[in-house]
Amino acid sequence: MAGTTLSDRTVLRLSGDDARGFLQGLVTSDIDALAPERPAWAGLLTAQGKALFDFILWADGEDVLIDCETEQAGALARRLTLYRLRRKIEIGCEDGLAVHWSPEGIGDPRLPALGRRWLAPASGAAADEAWLEHRLRLGVTEGIAELGSDKTLWLECNAAELNGVSFDKGCYVGQENTARMNWRQKVNRRLVVVPADSPGPRTRVHYPELGLAVEHRRVDDLGDAIVPDWLAAAIR
Repeated sequence: MAGTTLSDRTVLRLSGDDARGFLQGLVTSDIDALAPERPAWAGLLTAQGKALFDFILWADGEDVLIDCETEQAGALARRLTLYRLRRKIEIGCEDGLAVHWSPEGIGDPRLPALGRRWLAPASGAAADEAWLEHRLRLGVTEGIAELGSDKTLWLECNAAELNGVSFDKGCYVGQENTARMNWRQKVNRRLVVVPADSPGPRTRVHYPELGLAVEHRRVDDLGDAIVPDWLAAAIR
């Protein structure tokens, strides 16, 4: 049986006094819509609407579980702590849970074709390499290496197309510029996956074992980029 554990992901638990309300005023997705079988992809942005962190949020009673990059878990927890002020909010690692993925089934909130995603104790072999290729072949980017930190506007990360933003929920950090871009329909650049034998001047990250790279390109200069149906519909 193929492994399902994503070993480069960590689960944080956000709990305490109105943990959901706390997140609602910070992140891009609608926390009120979270349910046990309805996770959400979301971003924590700068005031200018640029991505700092991206993650998947899961409901667990009144708590919220944050499925995030292991290498960024500490930085994300510290960033959230800055916003906590005097609220009785607890932020810590949920060591008993791991992130799992399978190409079979539906569960990833961004795109059904990404497959099934769930939280459970770690077991079996890692699925990191299979997940990376599966995700990139579908043109989906994630993580600080691809999105950057304070480098890319959230809508340029294809957040609207991949269910990573709510335009109805009200205020959050970076909301004003994000909403203005959406209203004006002016997303002039996109993060895209491209075939690449070596890194180029626009490369964010190169995956030589896959012959792929992630680049930040103007929509009128996508060239040989992978443009799946979900992205093609947005840039027509």
